[in-house]
Amino acid sequence: MAASPTLRRKRLSRQLNALRAESGLTVDAVAKKAKALRPDRPWSAAKLTRLETQQWKRLHTDDLLALLDVYSVTDKAERASYVRTATEASQTGWWVNYSDILGSGAYVDLETEASRIRTYEAFYIPGLLQTEEYARSVISAGVTDTRQIERRVEARMVRQALLSPDAGPKLWAILDEAAFHRIPAAVLPSQVEHLLEVQKPDARVQIQILPYSSGPHAAMTGQFVILDFPADPSTVYLEQSVSGLFPEDPVVLDHYEMLYDRVHAQALSVEASRDFLKNLIE
Repeated sequence: MAASPTLRRKRLSRQLNALRAESGLTVDAVAKKAKALRPDRPWSAAKLTRLETQQWKRLHTDDLLALLDVYSVTDKAERASYVRTATEASQTGWWVNYSDILGSGAYVDLETEASRIRTYEAFYIPGLLQTEEYARSVISAGVTDTRQIERRVEARMVRQALLSPDAGPKLWAILDEAAFHRIPAAVLPSQVEHLLEVQKPDARVQIQILPYSSGPHAAMTGQFVILDFPADPSTVYLEQSVSGLFPEDPVVLDHYEMLYDRVHAQALSVEASRDFLKNLIE
């Protein structure tokens, strides 16, 4: 899987914060020491705060080395690891070519390194599982400019390369029955057939349907995504109309883990969900 700049940035910020906590130094004290070591570099408490809270895009190597000196990190291999992480955090991915529609691309960036994606969708099929025709119908509902529509459809199809048979994350999607009642009749058969195709027994994609008959459920407040990573904490993503949120509070993550587990238990089994999908087009 590709290195995610966003994930590297989150990781390095956590590491820098932890190093300072271990040192017992305040933000002001570290900034002064770093400035003394590298007087040619701009240093301030505000700058260090930005570095520790992921509010940065590029970290100058001299700045990083100054911090490592302040924190007495002398091991060559460890220092090289920090520098490598900072370098990877400054790189860009395919989504930069679609920055006009994806913005920072933080979510699709994190997707690239996830080992597992768990999602509950209430109103539409997840972008990773959409056919081109269905994606166009969904996007057209909120966008009128033809060029913008096609750009968004193109980006969505490029993004789906993530779900290759031999690599990429495992995707476990729980789809509310309501999502299928909003699919245009003309594209329903092809979209459902696509879901059946990607959900073969040996595939990395598993789909569960949450039917109306299941009654009230824990996730009625809306959809969410949980991204799991091999060596980093899981992240929750909450989509909004013009942007998305990544709550950092572990309590929030625990809450959505609980919601997912409850909805997962209440939804139809994978096998019963396949039958549900087949019945939609028979």
